[in-house]
This record gives sequence, structure tokens and C-alpha cells, in this order.
Amino acid sequence: MFVFDTLSLVFVFLILLGVVPNLFYTFGYLPHIERKAHFLIHYITFILSMLGVVTAGNALMFLLFWELMSLTSWQLILTEAKEKSTIDAARFYFFMTHFGFVFLLLFFLIVTDGDLEAGFGAMHGVAHAFAYPTLLFFFLILGFLSKAGAVPLHVWLPYAHPAAPSPVSALMSGVMLKVAIYGMFRFLFDVLYPWPMEWGVLILVIGALSSLIGVLYALSEHDIKALLANHSIENIGIILIGFGMGMIFDALHLDKLATFAFIAALFHTFNHMSFKSLLFMGAGSVLHETHTKNIEKYGGLMKTMPVTALTFLLASVSISALPPTNGFLSEWMIFQSMLGSHAIDNMSLKLAIPFAVFALALTGGLAIACFVKAYGITFLGLHRSANARHAKEVNRPMQTGMLLMAGVVVSLMLFAPAFIGLFDRALTSLGRSSVYQAIFPDGIWHIHSVGMHGGVVSPLILLAALLLITGLLWFGYKALGVKERIHRTWACGYRTHARTQYSATGFAGPIRRFFNWLYRPEEHFVKETLAGHATKFDRSSYDVHVKPLFERSLYAGTVALANRISYYVYRLAHFEQTRYAAMIFNLMLLVLFSYRIFAHQFSWATFALESVVMIITVKVLIIGEKS
Repeated sequence: MFVFDTLSLVFVFLILLGVVPNLFYTFGYLPHIERKAHFLIHYITFILSMLGVVTAGNALMFLLFWELMSLTSWQLILTEAKEKSTIDAARFYFFMTHFGFVFLLLFFLIVTDGDLEAGFGAMHGVAHAFAYPTLLFFFLILGFLSKAGAVPLHVWLPYAHPAAPSPVSALMSGVMLKVAIYGMFRFLFDVLYPWPMEWGVLILVIGALSSLIGVLYALSEHDIKALLANHSIENIGIILIGFGMGMIFDALHLDKLATFAFIAALFHTFNHMSFKSLLFMGAGSVLHETHTKNIEKYGGLMKTMPVTALTFLLASVSISALPPTNGFLSEWMIFQSMLGSHAIDNMSLKLAIPFAVFALALTGGLAIACFVKAYGITFLGLHRSANARHAKEVNRPMQTGMLLMAGVVVSLMLFAPAFIGLFDRALTSLGRSSVYQAIFPDGIWHIHSVGMHGGVVSPLILLAALLLITGLLWFGYKALGVKERIHRTWACGYRTHARTQYSATGFAGPIRRFFNWLYRPEEHFVKETLAGHATKFDRSSYDVHVKPLFERSLYAGTVALANRISYYVYRLAHFEQTRYAAMIFNLMLLVLFSYRIFAHQFSWATFALESVVMIITVKVLIIGEKS
């Protein structure tokens, strides 16, 4: 019924690391929730269901806890359902999560041969006897990647996470998405192993697209929680890049490189849990004090919310993968795994891997720009609204939650060798060869790539050097008695005003214009001039709204097609009797025309004539006038 092997215990550890600080934060946040009983029942059940998923020992228990996790998180989004947008977000999440559940159910019905109480080992034999293993693989990735938020199944995420209460946003983004990653590890290794290389290439490409698209849409967001939600898509993409490389290397029997890439994916899974949970807690604290998610209304919050500002800064540096943070280390390992493929002679890999390298490199640069914007506009400069001016630091339990999670972020950097050793043991339990000695041949001070001509990084030495330089500068500052000058906030030497300082829209403007072909933004410019003067304004505003590409093209198009089909189905159900006769007549024509093809009596002239006759009869006798 339950399984407690190394892989399960690693993810139990991840959930507990994310949950314990969140409990403190929630305790401080709870007085501001109106429906406390509703929230607490679903919050606790949500945590237990995630633990149930990663310890489930058969398909029945897995599906039971998976559905419980989906339903409780759906209800948690509805905790503060005062606005229509929150209800719409919850409805969208409910639909998408059950879209994935259908494919998981199909997967389990096939690999268990109808016996849902069968263990994972028994599923392996049934899956290998199945004639279409690639169909099983597609069921699996549709089920798990719709929950993880990978492109193009990510569309629910920028709506659901911002709509949920902030402690829930932190849990959903930081922990729940990783439960889907656990599902990928569990069932690809235990049920579908071994796999063909093409499966890994597909995961790699999905990961590269997710990382790039996630960060591009994060840059265009001014809703701080939607911005962070889009970064979750980006980081799930980075995890999938490492996962895909592991699958490719494994299919090519490059065992050491495969284990190294899987460890990098697991390491980034933990890292994203830590810094994304901390970022959502920080965003929740800011929202709690200013009562708005629009970062254009923040500014100068570092002066009154120092704990929130410093912990948010730590998480921003880490998610931007700046050395020597934990985010840098896991992304460095993923880069090294891709660079280790240079000797592989395969055309599809020669196209897919350079694209993934390009996507990951561009993602890193754009992520830095995005968090410079998010942090600078939110915490630096002057207050941009009355609410920001009167904001103060959140209560002690919420501060404790953020400080504990900041401790997790720092621990993942300082104790990276211990965490990598843990991930190595998890991979060893799945039948992979250990690479811990190859990564740390000279002790814990240097992390080595296992690829040929691979790189070396020394995070602890780099951290010690940074601390030493900072200490020397501080000592010199004090020893030389440098005169301190306290001055009001300025911009490039000029006195600035809340309305004239850099805005989030202005900061992202150059990048947005470069990617206009993707964004296709809707721009709104309003100005009121004074007494007809063209250059004197009483009020002016400039807003930019971006609707995501996949939502605009794929999902809106699908909804339009479904509406059109439903219209004709409705017409079909309400036909007059004469039109039923006309429809039968046309079906007979279609059967007769088709018979001519099988009887080798086909000619283009008669085909064109018969097609015209059918179109006319369908239009005149069946469809008629659209009303």
C-alpha cells in the first residue's frame, strides 16, 4: 500500500523542507483569512495528500492521493473568492488538473491490466508486453506535465497561483509542482524503463521551450504573483532539460553522464522549491501590507520591511543563478551535462541540444533582468502609492517562516555535497551507477563535471572569497573613517519624484519591444492636456497588456472550434424531419462516391463535380440559414 524507498524519502524530505517554514508563515497569515475552518481543513489535507502521493505503493493509492491533492488545492484557491477572476482561475485549474488526471487514469488502467492494487514492479511487466509503449509515455507526460506546468499545458498556472492565498501559492508552486516531477521519476524508471532516445529528446525540447517562454512572459508581468508563477514555468523547464538529458544519455548507455544529469535535475527541483517558496512568501507579505499585487504601486519598501526585503533579495539572487548560490550550482550542472554531449554523432541531438543550451543561456540572462525589475521596483526608490508609504513589516510568525526558508536556501548552497550525495543514493536505488566520487574526487571543495573535458566549480571557496572581500571593504570603510552622507533617494544625480522614477513598464520596455512579434501587446495611452496645451498634462497613463501566445492561439482557438461544433450539434438535434431525410441522402452520396475510389473508378473531374453537388446539398438542405 505504501513504499518508503530512497526516492520516496527524498521527496518526503523535500515536502517537509517546504512545509515547516510554511506552517510558521501560515500561523501569522491566518488572522487575515475569513473562512479559517475551511482553509485549515483543506490546508492540512493538502499537505497530507502530497505526502501520500510520494509514498503510495500502488496505482489505487497514488490516484486517490493525487485526486485529493487536486481537490484540496482547488478549494484552497477558492478560500478568498471575492472576485470573479478568482472563481474563473479556480475553474480553469479544476479543468486542467482533471484533464491530466484522465490520462493518468488511462495509463494506470493499461499498465495494471485492470488491477489497480498491483505494485509498481508488476506494472513493469504489463507495460513491456503492451504493443504501443510510446502511447503509455504520452499518457504519462500529459498527466504529469499538466500538473507540473510545462508548455503548452502551463496556462492554468499564471491564474491559479496568484489567486490563491499567499501560503498556498508558496506550497503549490514550491512543493506541489515537484510532486509531478516525482511521478516522472517513479514511473519512467519503475514502469517504462528502458526508453528510446526520442522520448528524452521530446522532454528536452519541452523543457527548453518552457524555460524560455516562462521567463519571457514573466518579464511582461506587473502582477508580482503572476510574475513568480511564470518563473515557475521557467524553472520546471530547466528541471526538464536536466531530466531529458539524463534520458538521452541513458538511452545511449552513457551511464555516468545520465546519472549526473538526473542529479542536476533533482538538485534544481530542491532549489526551486526553496527560493520559489521564499519569493511567494515575500510577495505575500508585500501584498498583505499594500493590498495590491501591482508592482507599479510599490516602491521604497526596503525602508519599512527590511526582513521581507533581505529574504526576497536572497531568493532573487538564487533564482537568477548568480554564483555561488544553490541556483547557480544546479544550473551549472545542467549546462555541464549538455556540454558533455559534444562527441555524440546524432543529427536530432545536434539540433535539439544546441537549442536547449541557447534557451538555458538566454533564460539565465532574462531571469536576472526580470528580478532586477521585480526587486528594484518593489523595494527600492520612492513609495509609489499611499499604501506603500504606510506599509510596515509583517508579524513575527510570518517573518520566522521567511527566515526559516531563507535558511533552507543557504543550506542547499553550503551543504551542496551532502544533498548531491543524497540524490546519488536515490539514483543508485533506481539502478543507476553512482557518480559521487567522480563529482567530488578531491573532497567537497570542488564540484567536477563527469563529462570529458568537463569544468570545475568551487562554490565554498568562492563564497569564502566574497565574504573576505566584503569584510575587508567594511574594515577599510571603518578604519579610514569615510564620511557618511544621508540624502534623499535620487536618480542619476537628479532629485526624483514618485511619478518620474523608473517604472516596471519602462524597465521592461526595450526587451518587450524586441520580442513584440511574440507578445503582440495591447497598448493603452491616455492623456489629459491642460487648457489645450499640447505639452502640458494634467494626467497621463500608459499601460501594456500581454495575452500569452498559447492561450491566445491554441486554447482560444480550441474553445472557438468547440463552440462551433456544439452549434452544429445543437442544430442537428433540432432538425426538421425533411432535413434528416436530406442528411441521409447526402450520406448515401458519400458512400457511393467512396465506393468508386475503392473500385478504382476515380477521376478528378467527377470528384470535383460530385464534391460541388454534396457541398450545395449540405449547405441548402442541412445547414440552411445560420440563426
